Amino acid sequence: MSTPTITSLALLTPGNFDDADPYTGLEETLQLFEYGEQLGFDGAWIRQRHLEHGVGSAAVFLGAAGQRTRRIELGTAVIPIGYESPFRLAEDLALADVLSRGRLQIGFSSSMPHAELLGDLVYDGDWRSFDLSYGRIARLIGNLSGHYLGGPDTVIHSPGNIQRPRLQPHSPGLVQRIWYGGGSIRSVRWTAENGLNLLFGNIVSGEDTDDFTTAQLNLLSEYRRALRDDRPAAREAVGRVIVPLDSADAASRAHYRDYAAARHERTLKPQALPALGPKRFLFAPDMVGTAEQILEQLAADPVLAQISELRLELPYEFHREEYQQISHDVRHLIAPELGWRPASPARR
Repeated sequence: MSTPTITSLALLTPGNFDDADPYTGLEETLQLFEYGEQLGFDGAWIRQRHLEHGVGSAAVFLGAAGQRTRRIELGTAVIPIGYESPFRLAEDLALADVLSRGRLQIGFSSSMPHAELLGDLVYDGDWRSFDLSYGRIARLIGNLSGHYLGGPDTVIHSPGNIQRPRLQPHSPGLVQRIWYGGGSIRSVRWTAENGLNLLFGNIVSGEDTDDFTTAQLNLLSEYRRALRDDRPAAREAVGRVIVPLDSADAASRAHYRDYAAARHERTLKPQALPALGPKRFLFAPDMVGTAEQILEQLAADPVLAQISELRLELPYEFHREEYQQISHDVRHLIAPELGWRPASPARR
């Protein structure tokens, strides 16, 4: 088995906040993006979460993060496309990308968490008959492509200007920075056939196997087999929950171990997740331990051995100081041992 070699390191945070004080939590998440850049991380990503104590609009958050950082890639994993307008979201993402000088990395999914509560609020009419899946993502990408609307002679008039109409502002490179969260054979095949970058996390659909690693390796193989000829350099990234104990205090160490123990049972057999349909889902174990112990687990990860981009998935509902300690230890004690080097000199 080959040893993993990491060329790109990013963090992914859930963006927690307290119900009575959302500003403080969101500000701390922006500070975590700044901290990641200072540490030399290559990317910082936010989850998009509806109805929860998290970021409901990744485009708005990344617009703010773009003004607080200068170099780091700014990503979201993932936007549930079923709740979005393909044109209006494309406008928001293009604007945020231009303001960040082309640093956005946008991940999508076709799932609709809390659909029974949100569907009627988002749509007027029978939303159950709409295409809320892959076709909706394709339409959004088409909007980002910069194609003009109407015929060749179609123009619109605005004060002081006559122009051919298309989505504005146009950010030409953003269509190459679209990702999909692949968790099934069908999804990774669609991702490859549409030339999108591939996001792997710590959950997959159990198809023909009850083993998480085998399932994810099968998905990676199918993605590469189906990848379009014009995207030989499409990016692949794998996410793992990594929680080093090394510089944590005693209270945090106990917290981390309790967290992992509470989630361990779900990794032992396929799980049913009613919110995501009737499929069987497999979970990867969380990696909680010393840097030495975690490096042993990462070195034995055959998926990571084939993918050079690692995304540090930070746990839900941790505190700012714990997120910073985890990020610090991964950056200093783990990633360099896997061949990674910071994108710029780190500042303490």
